[in-house]
Amino acid sequence: MVKEEKMLTMDLLRHGALEGGIKYRGQVDDPLTSAGRMDMDRVWSMVAGDVDTIVTSPLSRCAEPASAWAKEVGIECIIEPRVAEIHYGKWEGKTIPEIQAEYPGLLERWRKNPEGMRPPGGESPEEHRARLNNWWQEVCESHQNRHLLLVTHSGSMRMLLAHTLSAPIASTRNLSMPYGCWSRISYQNSSSQLLFHNREPR
Repeated sequence: MVKEEKMLTMDLLRHGALEGGIKYRGQVDDPLTSAGRMDMDRVWSMVAGDVDTIVTSPLSRCAEPASAWAKEVGIECIIEPRVAEIHYGKWEGKTIPEIQAEYPGLLERWRKNPEGMRPPGGESPEEHRARLNNWWQEVCESHQNRHLLLVTHSGSMRMLLAHTLSAPIASTRNLSMPYGCWSRISYQNSSSQLLFHNREPR
């Protein structure tokens, strides 16, 4: 008897643009702009017929559209705290110039290679990666032969993609991660693969 091959497929979607412009938000929960929501809806229209479960960060910029989409097609929407963005501590809610003025040189180091660093009062990338990897291992065991959509944040996507590629944290700085970024990974036979990254919805 041939053993049935089981595979988990997961689409990853970064939330769209937010009111208030570019900031290090982390756990700050600013609302989506109308254009930001439209960008997310365009990706949803591409995957709605395939996805059977949505997993979302609890922050409203992810959870509100995710919950609406799940209700629209009658599928489960799981709110998962472990996929939330990294906590930026005292950088939360600040713009890049504000952080640079208050912590000279620190942000430049962080953006080049955050390994072994921690935003003042915040979470380290190693801690962020650990909680995401813990969640990913659970999902791989419990959702075989499923197609999931993960609605999350740039930092969380970077860490999951690094894990998929067995790449160091520093490599995540080389990934383009615009608002509304759409990627896809798979897991089969104890192996993860990146199927595509930052694809434009048609």
